[in-house]
Amino acid sequence: MTGPVGGYLSGFASIVGRPNAGKSTLTNALVGAKVAITSSRPQTTRHAVRGIVTRPDAQLVLVDTPGLHKPRTLLGERLNDVVKATWSEVDVIVVCLPADEKVGPGDKFLVSQLAAIRRTPKIAVATKSDLVSPDQMAPHLQSIVKLGAVTGVEWTDIVPVSAVQGAQVELLADLLIAQLPAGPQLYLEGELTDEPEATLAAELIREAALEGVRDELPHSIAVVVEEMGLRPDRPAERPLLDIHASLFVERDSQKAIIIGHRGSRLKAVGTAARKQIEALLGTPVYLDLHVKVAKDWQRDPKQLRRLGF
Repeated sequence: MTGPVGGYLSGFASIVGRPNAGKSTLTNALVGAKVAITSSRPQTTRHAVRGIVTRPDAQLVLVDTPGLHKPRTLLGERLNDVVKATWSEVDVIVVCLPADEKVGPGDKFLVSQLAAIRRTPKIAVATKSDLVSPDQMAPHLQSIVKLGAVTGVEWTDIVPVSAVQGAQVELLADLLIAQLPAGPQLYLEGELTDEPEATLAAELIREAALEGVRDELPHSIAVVVEEMGLRPDRPAERPLLDIHASLFVERDSQKAIIIGHRGSRLKAVGTAARKQIEALLGTPVYLDLHVKVAKDWQRDPKQLRRLGF
């Protein structure tokens, strides 16, 4: 996609940090809207987009990257390899270090891994700055400086930010955009996110619905996530993701199987799927499921399109 010409900047940034470091809230604040929450599933390419910030002179794409961990298995090592490959593809890395928590071993492990990516600028963000006093912030910023020194990471910038209050969010966006290369606009004006999470949620719901009825309804179930978004007016530390989804079957008899006696099966499906989605997305979920009949949908082109096939 071509975009505005004449000094236009575009590129990718990863926002990384330990769990509950304020990554999701920060990304929402940068985008200026509630966008899909961070996925905990590793992504193999940089195009797993979390949020898009578009300005007249630049476009910043925030990349959904899982946290790095100390691997205990070969699988863990390979997942970390994937993460590092993703990090190596972005133009700038943001490390979230919450101001209300001491810099700890997990932060040191994370940043020491980032040290290997020498050419990529790294910006340290003291998130949740609204939760501490200026007297508490000063030693926290000093500990971030020290963290860079002991891990061999030279911070391009160190910025205190309150995503909840919006303090210094625009400054951070300016600093990130300043690190981007010249390039075309990558997404259309007005696009805020690319949401693979809805597809993943739909698949997890379908998997839960098929559990125990695979022989009876192997291909007759389709799931559509009708609506998905963070519930407004919730405090940042207690987010809740609302997902409203429809399970489509081909006949009334199949609908009865899915719902079960007095709704028992559908309730079990919802519980199983919700746990899986929460594990994947890393946030509490309210899951609302409805079963609908789309007669012979597998053979109806119009209904197939409606169901995303």
